[in-house]
Amino acid sequence: MADKIIKVKVSAGAKTEKVEETNPGVFKIRVSAPPERGKANDRVAELLAEYFKVSKSRVFLVSGATNREKVFCIDLN
Repeated sequence: MADKIIKVKVSAGAKTEKVEETNPGVFKIRVSAPPERGKANDRVAELLAEYFKVSKSRVFLVSGATNREKVFCIDLN
């Protein structure tokens, strides 16, 4: 396998956490972490690592650090 680029729409501060693939390569993720100092981004990376069954060190935020809509790269090698 190769790297996978995905688009993610994040809802931070949610009551329940959830990862949902709405279309191929497009995800909607709810995290309980607040959207401050990168906490929500870190939690999204953790959830994506669990979803794709890779370590968190293989999940990279490509763009959208301060936006709700983000692009992540998952190293599946």
